Amino acid sequence: MPTPSAPGSRPPRRILSLWLARLSVDRWRRALAPEAPEARAPTALILDTAHGPRITAANDEGLRAGARAGMLLADARALCPDLVAVPADPAGDLAALEKLALWAQRWGPWSAMDPPDGLLVDVTGAAHLFGGEERLLADVMRAFAKAGLAVRPALAPTAGAAWALSHYGPQRAILAPGDDPLRLLGDLPVAALRLDDDVLTALRRLGIKRLGELAGVSGTGDDPAAEAAARDALRRRFRNHRSPAANPLLRLDQLLGRVPEPLLPVVDCPMPMVQRRLMEPLRHRDLLDRVMADLSQDMVRTLEARGEGARRLELALWRVDGEVLVRRIELAAATREADHITRLFVARLDDVEAGFGIEMVQLRASWSEPLGLAQADLDAAAETHGTALAACIDRLSVRLGPQAVTRPVARASHIPERAQGWQPPLDPVPPAQGQLAFHARPLKLLDRAEPIAVLYASPDGVPQGFRWRGEVREVARVEGPERIAPEWWRERSTARLRDYYRIEDEAGRRYWIYRQGILGDGRGGVPDWFLHGLYA
Repeated sequence: MPTPSAPGSRPPRRILSLWLARLSVDRWRRALAPEAPEARAPTALILDTAHGPRITAANDEGLRAGARAGMLLADARALCPDLVAVPADPAGDLAALEKLALWAQRWGPWSAMDPPDGLLVDVTGAAHLFGGEERLLADVMRAFAKAGLAVRPALAPTAGAAWALSHYGPQRAILAPGDDPLRLLGDLPVAALRLDDDVLTALRRLGIKRLGELAGVSGTGDDPAAEAAARDALRRRFRNHRSPAANPLLRLDQLLGRVPEPLLPVVDCPMPMVQRRLMEPLRHRDLLDRVMADLSQDMVRTLEARGEGARRLELALWRVDGEVLVRRIELAAATREADHITRLFVARLDDVEAGFGIEMVQLRASWSEPLGLAQADLDAAAETHGTALAACIDRLSVRLGPQAVTRPVARASHIPERAQGWQPPLDPVPPAQGQLAFHARPLKLLDRAEPIAVLYASPDGVPQGFRWRGEVREVARVEGPERIAPEWWRERSTARLRDYYRIEDEAGRRYWIYRQGILGDGRGGVPDWFLHGLYA
C-alpha cells in the first residue's frame, strides 16, 4: 500500500486503464437471447475489404475453431466450415465506448477514450473512497461483469504505464507511485508503448524486443556515454516521425513520466429538453397546438441560454394508456425561432391519435449547433435570405419527407455511379479534390444499371442490337468504347472493368450501355451487358 500524502499536499497522479478486448463480441452477445443457437455457434465478426471479408473478432467457440482477428473469412472457413459470419459494427462499438467513458466517471472525475477498445480514467485522490486501490479494481471488475463486459484494469502513475499493464501485464496490476516503473514493466514487449507496426518492425530489426532493452539504450543504465550515443542514434533513426505512435523514445518518456501526455476527456453534454405535465389529459387538437407553442418558447429560451440553435428536434407525446408517440424533424440550418418550430411540428401532428388523452408532452433537441445572438430589426426577415431559404427547405422537408430535398455534389471518382452524390441542401460543399474530366456522359443515369441482352459479331465486338424492357432496339450508330477500370482500393480483386458505348437506335433514341468484363480476363465467364443511362 502506498503511503498517504501529507495534509495539504497534492496526491500523486493515478491513472486507471480499462481494456475491453472483447467489446465488439460482448456487444453482439448481449444483443442475442441467452437460449439463441447463435450464441453457442462458432462466430466471427467481419468487415468487407478489397481482398474479401476479413475477421475483426471472434467469440470463444470461433477462437477454438481457429478464427483469428485479421484473418480472411475464406481462410477461417477452410479451418471451420461451420463458422458463422456476422457483420461488425465499428461505429456502434465507438458509440458504446463513448457511453462507457461517461459511465466510468463513477471511479474518477474525468475519463478519456482510447479507441477502439480502451478507456483511461483519472482516479487521483479517489481510491480511498472505495477502501483502497485493490478494492477499487475489484469494484471495476464487479461492475463490468454485471454489465456483461470483459475488462482488464490496471493502475499506474501515467497513462502509458497503465495502458501497458492492462494490455500486457498481469491481471489487476498496480504500479505504486514510489515503485520503479522498469521493475514491473521491463519485461514487457515494446508493443506496450502503443507504437505503429512499422516502428515495431524497425525495433525488432535493431534487436530491441522489450522495454528494458529500449530503456537500456535510452539513458537509464550505468554507462552515460554509451547510453547517450545509443539514444542519439535512436533519435536520428526516428527523427522524421512526428507522431507519438511512431517515436519510441517519446513513448518511453511518457510512460516513465518524463514527458506529459495530453489526454482529451469525454464531457457529458446533456441535450436541451423541455416538457409539460398536464393536469388534465388533452384530447383536442387546438389545445395540443397551444402546448406545442409553449414548448417551442421554452426550448428557444433554453437554447438561447446555451448559445445554440436546434438542428434536430424530437417531440414525444405520452398517452394515458402508456403509449408514446414520437415525431422528429431535422432542420436545414440551426434555428431558435419559436414560430418556425411550432409551424413545422403542427404539420406533423395531423395523424396523432390521442386515444383517452395525452398527459405529458416533451420536446428535446437531439442535435444542436452553436448559434450566436443577432440584433433584431424590423426589416431583418426580408433581408436575411439565408434564413428564409432555410425555412423554406424545412417546410418542404416536413411536407415531402426528410430525404426529398437534397443537392447534387461532385465526387472524386471515375466510376459513373460514384462521380456524384447527394447531400443536405445547406451543408457546405466539399472541395473538388482530384476532379476528373470525363467524356460526354448522359445527364440521366438509372438508379441501378439494368441488364440487357446484346447481339454482337463477337464477344468483344460492337453491339448490333439489344433487348431492353421487353423491346428489341436495332443499333444505327455506335461510338466507343470508353474503358473504365475498377477502383482497386475500394473494390474486390474480382471486380471487372467496363467498356461503355454510346448507342443510337433507328428511332433516334440514344443510350449509354456497357460491357462488364472481357472474355478470358480470368475474372468470370462471358461478359454481361447493362444499360446505365439515357441521353436527352
